[in-house]
Amino acid sequence: MGDKTQLLAMAFACRFRWQTVMWGVFVATAVNHLMAAAAGNYLASVVPLGYVKIAAAASFIIFGLWTIRGDTLEGEDKKYAFSPFWTVTVAFFIAEMGDKTQLATIALAVEYNAIFAVWMGTTLGMLVSNAFGIIVGMVMGKHIPERLIKWAAALIFIAFGCAGLYENLPKSVWSPGVVAAGSALLAAAMYLIARLSPQGESYVPVCKPDGTVTPRPEKGE
Repeated sequence: MGDKTQLLAMAFACRFRWQTVMWGVFVATAVNHLMAAAAGNYLASVVPLGYVKIAAAASFIIFGLWTIRGDTLEGEDKKYAFSPFWTVTVAFFIAEMGDKTQLATIALAVEYNAIFAVWMGTTLGMLVSNAFGIIVGMVMGKHIPERLIKWAAALIFIAFGCAGLYENLPKSVWSPGVVAAGSALLAAAMYLIARLSPQGESYVPVCKPDGTVTPRPEKGE
C-alpha cells in the first residue's frame, strides 16, 4: 500500500479507462510475480532451508523499513508512448522490477516453496491494492494523507519478519539483552527513515480536468 505501483494506478486512472488500467496491472503483475515466485522456488531448492528462512524473515523487516520511506513516481506515468493498455502494462512491469513487492514475492516463495499459491496470492493482492488506488484517484478528488496506511503496512512487514527470525534462529540467541538491543536498533531505524524520507507526508495523486495529476507537495508546503 502506498508504493510506486499504487501511485501509478492512481495517475493512469486519470488518463485512461479504469478497465484498461486494471487489465494492464493484471498482465504486468502476473508475468512479473510468476518470474519472482519461480526464482524464490529455485532458491529454496539450492540453499539450505534454515538459511533461506532466516534471509526471508530479515528481508521482511527491510521491506517494512522500505515501506516507511515510501516511493515517488519520478515520471514513470509519462515515459511510454504505446497504446493505453501497453503503456500501463510496460510501465507497471518495469516499475515492479526490483520493487519491494517483487522481492516480497521471492521471499514468500522461498518461505512456503509453493509457486502457484504465492503467485496467485501476490497477484490478487496487487490487483486489490491497485483497484483501491484507482478508486481513490478517480472518486475521492482531494489530498488524503496515507501515513496510517503506510505505517500499518510497514508494521505488518516488520512483525512477520521478527516472527520469522524468532522461529528460525536458535532460541539461545534471544537473550533479554539481544532483544532489547535489537528492538532499540529497529525503532531507531524506523525513526530515522521516517525523518529522512525525501518526500515528507504521503499523498494521493488527484485527477485534474486536463488529465494530469496534482504534483507531490514540496517539503515545507
